[in-house]
Amino acid sequence: MSRVRIPPTLRGETQGQREVEARGGTVRELLDDLMGRFPALRSQLLEDDDLAPFVNVYVEGEDVRTKDGLETSVDDGSTVILLPAMAGG
Repeated sequence: MSRVRIPPTLRGETQGQREVEARGGTVRELLDDLMGRFPALRSQLLEDDDLAPFVNVYVEGEDVRTKDGLETSVDDGSTVILLPAMAGG
């Protein structure tokens, strides 16, 4: 299992949890496991079956967009961080 850190903006979808465990050998599998338990996250994280443009996912501190995207490997025990972009002005 891996630990997924949930930012404050998404905690309403995870019943207030700051961190949850999820299974998966890739980011896609891990997110599928997570969204299976917290379905409201799907619309927050994915768009057309890919990462939404305003969402960043980090595996052990590395942005998955600079690796293999949703197919980025996730080792058991990894820390995954979900980080929606914030807008302001």
